[in-house]
Amino acid sequence: MSFVSEALTAIASLPRPLLVLVVGALVLGECTVGLGFVVPGESGLLIASASVTGTGFFLTLSLVVAVCAAAGDTIGFWFGRRYGWRMRESRAVRKVGQRHWDRASAMLRKYGIGAVFVARFLPVVRTLTPAAAGSSGLGYARFLPASLIGAATWSTLHVGIGWAAGASAKYVEDLLGQAGWLLALVLVLVGVAGWFWRRSRERCAIATPAESEVITDDIDRAA
Repeated sequence: MSFVSEALTAIASLPRPLLVLVVGALVLGECTVGLGFVVPGESGLLIASASVTGTGFFLTLSLVVAVCAAAGDTIGFWFGRRYGWRMRESRAVRKVGQRHWDRASAMLRKYGIGAVFVARFLPVVRTLTPAAAGSSGLGYARFLPASLIGAATWSTLHVGIGWAAGASAKYVEDLLGQAGWLLALVLVLVGVAGWFWRRSRERCAIATPAESEVITDDIDRAA
């Protein structure tokens, strides 16, 4: 058995309730303003999704992830409603780059609730858009449906990608054998490194966990 198969087997062997709970918590953290810049929710989701082996677990994981993503959006929305445009001057937003806040705000002005759905698929911006929506005065009754639809679509897409990747890895291993798989793994690692490099360019800076925990204090000081 190869390293990849062993890793997938280890993930799949986790108790399903625990796996779902951990992934849900990671996604909630990533989608919450202030924490979204340090919590690897998307990466954890893709890794966990590779252990999906049937439709039942696919639907369960997709539903839990969607609910947690929408909950993170709601937390961000009410932060924005509570602190208004002072959010833009908070340390958390300055760390990631105020231009991303301005981009989210511009999208909301131009597209309204449609921006809430679209931003779900944009790194960094998706974490700031709910707070920007709350700051803009957008009603929660209008925000919530767009958030739920975006979260459900994003969740289903990512769980599906992870499921397909896990199944494909096992198929490629059987097809190519050990030596061929090592070559394929190198190519995948190069691709992943390139993806992380592009993603890092989208981030102005990375907030530390300690800095994320004091977001509320930072906002109060900016008032």
